[in-house]
Parts: sequence; structure tokens; C-alpha cells
Amino acid sequence: MTISAESLRFDDDSMGVELSDGRVLGVPLAWFPRLLNATPRQRLAFEISREGLHWDELARIFRSRGYWREKAIRRRLETRRAR
Repeated sequence: MTISAESLRFDDDSMGVELSDGRVLGVPLAWFPRLLNATPRQRLAFEISREGLHWDELARIFRSRGYWREKAIRRRLETRRAR
């Protein structure tokens, strides 16, 4: 099964991603400096496609393939905690 982003929301310090399998992930913007330093208008100027999430103005792409899988998420969390 391919899991993809369905919707996106932001608050001051995090990004919420609703996935096609029903999960909602909260991710700190600190993990993504371009998004953290972007204006609210720039953050909201995203596109959701079959390939993933894309911000033209920020030159930032999150590919769907594998990015939202549980093992991949755990691996990224462990890597970030180790820093």
C-alpha cells in the first residue's frame, strides 16, 4: 500500500500531516530549517502530488515513497534524538 499525504497544517512550531491511511503526524519545524524560517505565506504555498509535498519558493520536496512509513519515521526520530 502506498501511503501519501492528504492534507497539511501548520502552527508556530510544527507541521501536521494527515496521511491517506488515517494517521496524523506532528513534526517539529525545527527538523526542517527552510520551513521553520519561512513566512506563514511561504509555508502555505505547498502542493500535494502523487510524488509528495513540494514548496516551489522554498525549493523543498518531501517524497511520498517511503517517507511516511512507520519504520522510516522511527529511523528519522532516532537519528534526530541522537544529535
